[in-house]
Amino acid sequence: MKKSDKRRSSSLRGAAVRVPRKGLAAAVALAVLATTGPATAEGTGPGAEPTPERAPTSEVSWLSFPGGVFAVDSLGHTVRYRACDGDTGRVADPGMRVAAGVASGAVVVGGTAYRYRVPLTGRSDGTLEVIQRHRPPTTLTGVVVTSPQPPTDPVAGARLFPLSGQLARVVADASLNPAGVTVRDLSGRYGDQQIAVNGALRPKAASVIKLWILVELLRRVDCGQVSLDDGVLVTPQDVVGGTGQLQFETFPQVVTLRRLAQYLIKYSDNVAANVLITYLGGFAPVNALIDSMNQRSTILARRMLDSAAAQRGEENYTSPDDVVSLLSAVWDGEILTPASRDLMIGFMREQTLNTKIPAALPPGVPVAHKTGDLPDASHDVGYYLIPGTETAVAFLTAGPMATGDETVRRMARTVYDFLVTPTAGGVEE
Repeated sequence: MKKSDKRRSSSLRGAAVRVPRKGLAAAVALAVLATTGPATAEGTGPGAEPTPERAPTSEVSWLSFPGGVFAVDSLGHTVRYRACDGDTGRVADPGMRVAAGVASGAVVVGGTAYRYRVPLTGRSDGTLEVIQRHRPPTTLTGVVVTSPQPPTDPVAGARLFPLSGQLARVVADASLNPAGVTVRDLSGRYGDQQIAVNGALRPKAASVIKLWILVELLRRVDCGQVSLDDGVLVTPQDVVGGTGQLQFETFPQVVTLRRLAQYLIKYSDNVAANVLITYLGGFAPVNALIDSMNQRSTILARRMLDSAAAQRGEENYTSPDDVVSLLSAVWDGEILTPASRDLMIGFMREQTLNTKIPAALPPGVPVAHKTGDLPDASHDVGYYLIPGTETAVAFLTAGPMATGDETVRRMARTVYDFLVTPTAGGVEE
């Protein structure tokens, strides 16, 4: 888990910093744009040769710096600054210059100017200059994140490609369940390579969406805006059924943010999810997090167990690529501090719904994961924590849940067997 600590500059790993945003007199009004459509990332289809799936550059990149992100869409010529001190929303930069794989430009929002130079290649260094009147400019330098990040070692990464073919066969066999899987090496054993089969599949997110709710909460903790020891009043009106433990307690009562966050993942608690959505300010802040990371297939559009909203067509969605994008950013310390990252992964290790990934692996294999279940969706996502072969995985299916469960288990076991087979460059059990 600490490999990324060595790779990234220590200046990017510290506590969140606040960048003031007021003071420039000549403010320019810019249009705030809505999040655009689904991601266009492609997976490897059944029978396809396992080759690198994407070009080394991406039209959507985001700059990770302490306490925030700066997102760039070079095709749409839009940017978004979101940090501890505020959020510009998605704004247009008609003057954006894209040349030699670098997007550069400047926008002025709310009296603050943002001058940026962001390479469109992941793992590069980008810069953002925040300029305010009567104050010296603040220069933020950070790592550029794309989806996926390019491998650190393409030669080692090529050893992961045969796994694509194995997973493609599992996906092809799942006739009742459209399935998608994305896998990213986190250990360096495979050069931090990412592979996918139908990585852009966009089923209902089910409870996997709770990961983004938790990250938005922990981001605010990192900013010093809230404490996990803070309490939230939970009332009888907040109680819903489905998964979770809070529904069996007596209300009203004050519940700490820490317990809500833990139960959200450990028990996939629907009461905790809905209370945290309200506490965070509704759907908009979680969707702002998603947009700032350029995860175009994911949206939070309804609360847990809100059947009326579902009947109106208001639904939560995600994709394997977006899930691994989030998991990787958490692991690498690009969206949370190391302390919050470790807390989140710790909650995922406590997961009590263990009929998918853990059930497919030999007893005792360390995993941290989050499930998602609906009558027409079955998912399990998270981390294989095998020492020296740490891996982020997202197994998502649509269609009947019972057969989807089995498809998830088959994909999970396929990945595990590949990782621990010595001839594949893995580790022995």
